[in-house]
Amino acid sequence: MSRIDESKEFIPVRIAVLTLSDSRTLAEDRSGQVLVDRLQAAGHVLADRKIMPDDRADIADQLRAWVADPDVDVVISTGGTGLTGRDVTVEAHRDVYEKEIEAFGTVFTIVSMKKIGTSAVQSRATGGVAGGTYLFALPGSPGACKDGWDEILAMQLDYRHLPCNFVEIMPRLDEHQRRK
Repeated sequence: MSRIDESKEFIPVRIAVLTLSDSRTLAEDRSGQVLVDRLQAAGHVLADRKIMPDDRADIADQLRAWVADPDVDVVISTGGTGLTGRDVTVEAHRDVYEKEIEAFGTVFTIVSMKKIGTSAVQSRATGGVAGGTYLFALPGSPGACKDGWDEILAMQLDYRHLPCNFVEIMPRLDEHQRRK
């Protein structure tokens, strides 16, 4: 199955972390901190970190700003993926995606099922690509961020991961724009 090819050199990616919350401050942001701690421990670079309220247009604007920033390769958001009226992160992500990575949400659900059973159906984790940048939306709990990172993103954002990974195709994500 999957494995790390130790003969390949690790390639750090630049990751921005966005926490969506109407009530938390950066000091109280345990979920965002879980992601920051894990990405840095893995050898990646924290490109930026923000916390902002659950507003679809503002979230989409922030995602677009990071997509346009050449110093950001990946954006991971946490929060706002549930079913309540204020949960608009998934919609904001989809406003920005050029392509959705449908299997990301499916795999996240499989991982979650092992931890929280059928309650996993209430989470709408999603992933996609825009402007050569990967975008992932994880639920707002520290446990969900641990699961998303440890079980999916840590491997897919490691160039050495076999049989394939997101990093190895990064140079080709925006090839359609270069063919003109």
